[in-house]
Parts: sequence; structure tokens; C-alpha cells
Amino acid sequence: MCQRSGSYLNKSLLFMVNVDWFFVSHRLPIAMTAMKEGYRVHLACAFTDHWDYLSSLGIELHPLPLCRSGTGIGRELESFLAIYKLVKGIKPDIVHCVTIKPVVYGGVASRFAGIKGRVASISGLGYVFVARGIKAGVFRRIVSVLYRFALRSSRTRVIFQNPEDKSLLIQNRVISEKQAIILRGSGVALEKYSYLPEPDGIPVIAFASRLLKDKGVEEFVRGARILRGRGIKARFWLIGDIDQDNPASVSQAMLDVWRKENVVEVLGYRRDIPELFAKSNIIALPSYREGLPKVLVEAAACGRAVVTTDVPGCRDAIEPGRTGLLVPVRDADALADAVQKLIENPELRKSMGRAGRKLAEREFAIEKIVDAHMEIYEQMVSASVGR
Repeated sequence: MCQRSGSYLNKSLLFMVNVDWFFVSHRLPIAMTAMKEGYRVHLACAFTDHWDYLSSLGIELHPLPLCRSGTGIGRELESFLAIYKLVKGIKPDIVHCVTIKPVVYGGVASRFAGIKGRVASISGLGYVFVARGIKAGVFRRIVSVLYRFALRSSRTRVIFQNPEDKSLLIQNRVISEKQAIILRGSGVALEKYSYLPEPDGIPVIAFASRLLKDKGVEEFVRGARILRGRGIKARFWLIGDIDQDNPASVSQAMLDVWRKENVVEVLGYRRDIPELFAKSNIIALPSYREGLPKVLVEAAACGRAVVTTDVPGCRDAIEPGRTGLLVPVRDADALADAVQKLIENPELRKSMGRAGRKLAEREFAIEKIVDAHMEIYEQMVSASVGR
């Protein structure tokens, strides 16, 4: 990590995210480095089972009444007022908001509270921007207006994970070009996700994500059915759980049907992703749209070939034809064809895995991502001191 001026010693940093487990998986290394470099770090979110762990690290915790699926006006107003009261009380030097509601509510509240350093991470434009239909279109326009009010300011920096998301918000005049920064994902600990040779035996194709329709979980299952019908010998792992707070989640009833059908092996939520990837041969993520999916970064670090969709975020996480294959979105037949190609060409598959590891070392190392965030914070603190 590069040497910095230390101009932000004894400054405070407030992270605002939707839920604690997301912070642990995507932002914790940044918080830990910030504390080492003199920041007093706060975290505001909805909490599940990580309170004791995060508190033990020295992070100051603040529960928020956030519901990721709620759209009732009374509930949303309650959330906004709680955020405004918290920001006004802490008065951090920097507020870093991640995910849609924290970005919108936290951005507006921070402007009202006069916070000079504001950072927003757009980690994919999410369900709102991929859902179809009249209702989704109206909601998308509303969210765009809210984004504009929350973000369009010379004191706000907006971090994107892919160029398409950046261009979309600039073209819609949500933000200016000067505000935008691109960082490729949230990084990966290369020593944890180590590169090991593929296992022998029947190939394993792993899907690892929340079980959301817009992650392409239904296409993954249909692709498995197609390959079984072709007589291809392979195992298909479904790693992840349903998300009852997300309208795109598959139902428990559907998951039970898949488990009974036994075309895919339903592994559920797992913490041992590095070990599971080491036992896999191919990682598949047929998502509809992403920021830059962490699972594909982890797959690259583990040296596993990838099959994913030709959409923003997914295509930015691989080198097409070199570390993985791209297929059209919502196309289970194309997904099956690509997976079959890699099953039947083990040398191609292994060469893609080796190239993926090199890509991870070059672009996705957690140290590089953390360092970039700290530089952003320093610039913002320095600018606010100079005002």
C-alpha cells in the first residue's frame, strides 16, 4: 500500500449499507485499513448476526430500520429520518453509502446535514434497472430522480464497478463526469482464494449467489436439465440461499422442487466458498446485470474457468475467450452449450483458469481496491480542510 500524507488522522468515517453481512463480505477490509490509518469508523445498517464480531473489531455500530423490500411511504420516511438524525448526530468527515437505499437516503441526509465528504458506491444498478414492465419503468424513473438529488454535487464522489453503469447515470444527468470513479469490484484476498489444480472425476459446475431470478438461477437449473438430456455427465452445485427481502428471490417451494428433482445439488448458504471452488471445475453465473460480481472475481482467483452472460458487470469481470465464455442473457440453451464446450475441452478449461488467476493478481487484489478507496478518502478530507 502506498504511503499517504496522514492528513486525515483522527477523522471519522461512516459506512452506510443495507445489511451487516454485505458489509462484512464487501467493505470490511476498507474499514479495517481506515482504522489503522487513524479513522474512527462507524457502521450504520440493519443487523443480523454480525453485531458482536464487528463490535469486537472496534467499529462503532448503529442499527437502522432499513427494509430492502419495503416501499410503504410511512416505513421509508421512518428510515430516512433515522438516517438524517444519525448523520446529524455523528457529523462524520466522510459518509460512504453503498446499495440503493443507503445511497439515496444517506446521500440526501448528508447533504441536508452539511457533510462535506460524501462517497457513494454503485455496486450494480440492481433489480430496479433490470425489471421489466410499466410498474418497473415508473419506479426506475423515480429512482433516477432520487439518485440525481442525492448524488449530483461537487462534494460527492461516485464509485462504479463497470463503465456501462457510469455512462448510464452520466447520460441521464444523474451525476457529472468529474464525480465518477471506476474501481473493478470489491477485491479478493488472493491468499484465501488460492489457485489449486482441478479435481479429477465428474466435472462440477458451481453457481454461487443469492438465489435470485435476476442472478440467472432459473437458467442455471434449465441448463443443467438440458445437459442431462444430452447425456453429459456433470454435477451442478447450487450454492446460496433464498432472499425473502428481495422481490426477485425464488420461492422456498421452487427450491424444494429443484431439490426433489435432483438435477442440481442444493447446497444452501455456505461460508467455505474457497474450498467449494477448489472442488469445482467451472463457475457459472448467468446474471441479468451486475456491478462487478464478487463471485466471478473469486472464481478467477481460484483459477476456475467461468461461463457468464454478456451484460454489464459480468463481461467486465472476465477476459472473454481467455478466462471464460460469454453467453446471451436469459438463454439456457446457450449456457448449456458453453458449459458443455468446457466440459469436453479440459485443456481449454484449465488454460482459462490459469489466465483467470493472472487476471485476479493483476486487477482484483484486495490491497489494490483498499488503496484506491483510501486515496479517495484522503482527497476528500484534504479538499474539505482547504475550504
